[in-house]
Amino acid sequence: MKKLLYVFRRILSLDYKSFFQTINELHKRSGKSRIWLFFDIIYCGFKYGAGYLDYKWFQFYDLSPELRSTYITRMKNNQIVRLLNDPEYYDLVDNKVRFLKLFKDYVHRDWLYLPECEYADFEAFVSKHDEMMIKSVYGTGGHGVRKIYLKDFENVRSMYDYILAAKMPLVEECIKQHEDINRIYPYSVNTYRILTIRDEQNTDLIFAYIRIGNNGSSVDNHHSGGMSTPIDLNSGKILYPAIDIEGNLFDSHPMTGTKLLGYQLPCWKEAVAMVKEAAQIVPQLRYIGWDVAISEDGPLLIEGNHLPGYDSMQLPAQNPDRVGFLPLYRKYVKNI
Repeated sequence: MKKLLYVFRRILSLDYKSFFQTINELHKRSGKSRIWLFFDIIYCGFKYGAGYLDYKWFQFYDLSPELRSTYITRMKNNQIVRLLNDPEYYDLVDNKVRFLKLFKDYVHRDWLYLPECEYADFEAFVSKHDEMMIKSVYGTGGHGVRKIYLKDFENVRSMYDYILAAKMPLVEECIKQHEDINRIYPYSVNTYRILTIRDEQNTDLIFAYIRIGNNGSSVDNHHSGGMSTPIDLNSGKILYPAIDIEGNLFDSHPMTGTKLLGYQLPCWKEAVAMVKEAAQIVPQLRYIGWDVAISEDGPLLIEGNHLPGYDSMQLPAQNPDRVGFLPLYRKYVKNI
């Protein structure tokens, strides 16, 4: 019954224009008829809890029923999060200010939340950092994040007023990125997303990928033009070509020319140790996606996510055996 209610809610809230555009796109890509695709997408919604974007991303039109049943879909991901994470504690990681306070031992950078400090504190901050990242307290997908420079303002007061008017009152020191990450792309902080799951005794890594900026953007997120590619959990090397939101694949970074396949990422073991330690702080949140930057001095936490993404771990170009991740999650979550 819950599955049916979920699917019907999704149908009622569907972006039908995008839905039919997706059917046309998949018709050209697969050669299958639009009618067949329409009914197969509807079927997959009821059978597997897959939205039409799940169907597109994971190329369900090419998969057998046995393989389809192995995928974490949007509905399955929501179930996993509800079973592993207590909603009463979501805000500890969703609220960026609360996150910085709670995980202060892993942040390793200066920051200010303007509503909780005096103007003189901001002046002192700017005297040390004439460029900074400004952020909204809540925000995902690279939204609500901007890099600004003192040189672009008449004075410190005008910079302060701009930040408040932009409603991005969280101010952070810019991270000086490790040279081996800069070599890939130097214009954004390129972050590791590391997914951890805790049980009673252990914290395990489930999946990890690196997000890489592109096109001169100062943000590494897909929705800001970036790309991503999985990281080998044992070695910390890049496993596959990077992929962007349009599905373009990159063996090398298009701006820097750095070869991505087999690239050894720095401070991998240290980053893993850090997130495993941080995962112990809020035991009510057993499943977290950690965003980790690698500075000149080593790894540091950018933020945590109680609702980690599920799509990047199952994309066909980076998942050659076409088996989804649901069987792995069943070790930690029963009845999904």
